[in-house]
Amino acid sequence: MAYDLAIVGAGPAGLSASVYASRYGIKNIIIGEMPGGLTTKTHEIGNWLGTEKITGFEFAQKAANHAKSYSAEIISATVDQLEEKNGNFILFASDGKKIEAKTILLAMGTRHRKLGIPGEKEFLGKGVSYCATCDGFFFRGKIVAVAGGNDSAAEAAVFLAGIAEKVYIIYRGEKLRAEKFWTEAIKNNSKIEVICNTSIKEIEGDQRVEGIILDNPRQNSETLKVDGIFIEIGLDPNTELVRNLEVDLDEEGYIKISPDGKTSTRGVWAAGDITDGSNKFKQIVTAASEGAIAARGIQQYLKK
Repeated sequence: MAYDLAIVGAGPAGLSASVYASRYGIKNIIIGEMPGGLTTKTHEIGNWLGTEKITGFEFAQKAANHAKSYSAEIISATVDQLEEKNGNFILFASDGKKIEAKTILLAMGTRHRKLGIPGEKEFLGKGVSYCATCDGFFFRGKIVAVAGGNDSAAEAAVFLAGIAEKVYIIYRGEKLRAEKFWTEAIKNNSKIEVICNTSIKEIEGDQRVEGIILDNPRQNSETLKVDGIFIEIGLDPNTELVRNLEVDLDEEGYIKISPDGKTSTRGVWAAGDITDGSNKFKQIVTAASEGAIAARGIQQYLKK
């Protein structure tokens, strides 16, 4: 299976790149585990220009259908191995397919960062979650905690407040780092309580999560009784696949790109949350724009 371009990752960056590549007449294929990527787990998108409000899942479906409308081929799989051969690239997908391409766009995005504390791994799926929109339903009428102080943590807390009886936000900083829209929503919601200057030491329970141990005891007790905890403490780039390509990374592990999305390796571009582009402003709009810019750079490269 030979293509002009293989896009690794089916999030907004990859899908946007595919739309532009198809319009340029570039034969492309998208390999991604889930069309939309982490966008599918977003409760509500309210800052996509021209669309006042849309769920992440609906947005992802529309984006994937848009790419498919230009006859883009999308494979629901991951790329297990990637190697360079005779100036082209060979990709080995988890579904057994072997794909050859003249160029590659890396758009694997990011993954949720872990707390790395006792109980986190043991109670995964038993009260520990990294996706409020995926698992919030199971905590109707219960008490939950959200770890983190960024936009995604604040958004998760507001979403969960519509389901749970009580929501605690546990943040190690002095005040939340979320944008004003979310901090105002939290302040105006009586179900949400913010606990700052506090870290979580351990998640405890028997068969399921029953509480979290804090390093800043409140109400004369180190243990806060909760039925679940949603971890939203940031993201790490998915760059393990490209280590053998000797693509330059920055000190945080993000792929370095030039203004047109090129990496340090010939024939390889990158776009979206996996890069150091757009001042690392991880938004759907920046990912989509980086994908479009990279597609244009690839078109110019292939013309030569």
